[in-house]
Amino acid sequence: MNQTTVAHPAIANRDVWLTARKTLLEHEKELTKHRDRINAERRRLPMVRLEKDYTFEGPNGAVKLIDMFDSYTQLIIYHFMFDPSWEKGCMGCTGFVNALGDLSLLHERNTTLALVSRAPRPKLAAYQAGQGWNLPWYSSFGSDFNYDFHVTLDATVTPIEYNYRNQAELEQLHGPNVMQGESHGLSVFFRIDNDVFHTYSTYARGVESLTDSYSLLDMTPYGRQEDFEDSPAGWPQKPTYG
Repeated sequence: MNQTTVAHPAIANRDVWLTARKTLLEHEKELTKHRDRINAERRRLPMVRLEKDYTFEGPNGAVKLIDMFDSYTQLIIYHFMFDPSWEKGCMGCTGFVNALGDLSLLHERNTTLALVSRAPRPKLAAYQAGQGWNLPWYSSFGSDFNYDFHVTLDATVTPIEYNYRNQAELEQLHGPNVMQGESHGLSVFFRIDNDVFHTYSTYARGVESLTDSYSLLDMTPYGRQEDFEDSPAGWPQKPTYG
């Protein structure tokens, strides 16, 4: 019988597989413990008081950053890519938000989450309605917020910086065509009375925890099918979308 030829892991008997699996289990436990250490280190980062009084446009009009906390102490903001000239939001960011599940545990732990984009509020509202989302979404149009948190990259407004690398470092890594315009990220804020503090921001792959899809793919032989992965020759790569 002819069988379709596909790239696949080596085939072994159960004993060989079990030996390899137990070795991997020890490495997985090391990773879990290391992740716990990193999370503890993150919790111990110092925080910085925000001096600027940013104004945003929300569903009910103008708000300040402290208003986004509602009654909670901790605020997570996802910097959703939506340029003011665009009619639709970034498809990658859309995928992240669509992947968010039940967030009630955040409120139970004194935390809330909101989206912020630079597009004007009417565009955000129209896109949100089309997606059926009920997350709070605020427009930072006209403020410095996106530039100060390095998710809108425009050297005419502020020096280029992304993921804690300046323009020279980015050019050394990626060549002369340094990214411009909108990018995505995630920032965390903490409030004490009427003071707001910035505790953490992450960019690029740092936001991938918003979806479980990557974690699930990590458990499969083909993995994420991304260029950066150390995969055997012949492993499939993700499809290219127009």
